Amino acid sequence: MKKLESIKRYLNKPSRIAYVFLAPSLIVLLVFAIIPLIASLIISVMNMNIFFTDTSFAGISNFIQAFQDGRFWNALLNTVVFVVFEVPLQIVIGLLVANALTKTTVFNKVARSIFFLPVICSMAAIGIVWSILLDGNIGLVPYLLEKIGIPNATFFRDVKTAMPTVIAMTVWKNFGYTMSILVVGIQGISTSYYEAAQIDGANKIEQFFNITLPQLKDTLGFCLITNTIGSLQVFDQVYVTTQGGPQYKTETLVQYIYKTGFSQPYNLGYASALSVLLLVVILLISFSMYRNMFMKTD
Repeated sequence: MKKLESIKRYLNKPSRIAYVFLAPSLIVLLVFAIIPLIASLIISVMNMNIFFTDTSFAGISNFIQAFQDGRFWNALLNTVVFVVFEVPLQIVIGLLVANALTKTTVFNKVARSIFFLPVICSMAAIGIVWSILLDGNIGLVPYLLEKIGIPNATFFRDVKTAMPTVIAMTVWKNFGYTMSILVVGIQGISTSYYEAAQIDGANKIEQFFNITLPQLKDTLGFCLITNTIGSLQVFDQVYVTTQGGPQYKTETLVQYIYKTGFSQPYNLGYASALSVLLLVVILLISFSMYRNMFMKTD
């Protein structure tokens, strides 16, 4: 009993009890984020396979190999192309839909729920569904296109259309998440701004560009940074639909890391070095965006 009383007295302060509630999340973060990150940094300077045999110190040779690897540069370029098109499209569509469905009517609530449904679905499952729908032999979409005079539609199998199709599928799945955040942001804008604008004779378009967008600056910045970080790690949809093809035109950096580490010859050291390089790219881009959006001084 004395021990229980001493524990209660020790935890009586809010600052101490807070750590108790934080402990489960901190343990998960430590086990699944911090420790793997440290391990990846160590393995990146080693010659090692997935079975941890034939291990030797490699120094920076894995990083030098990456800069001389044409497939690495191709995967990085594909990833950048994906980010450049997917992120703006997702934010623009999410913003337009959010602006249209801001009012708390029954129709708007139902519409927002429908648009958000793909967000909670597995990307792997959505990739499989899209692969079936767009398949040139059994897909419904190519069949309908052929009926209106557009034959031989090959979406995931064509060099020119594979990446745009992956981007479209990703935007369709994820824009509901951006929409939900922006809806909350728009609802947080004071109605007095819009009332004053209406008195001055401003129409809906002028209100959108002069009131809504400026007031959503921080929210849009948050969406831009988080979506960019997520898009730089694109993997599931590509792995399920195209496997990086055709002709490596959709192979992203994370997929190349996966193939390098978990396929023959199981080069875990080189895969870890590529992961470190991806981490550096994400840090540089995200910090630069954060500094330009949130740390500007007048």
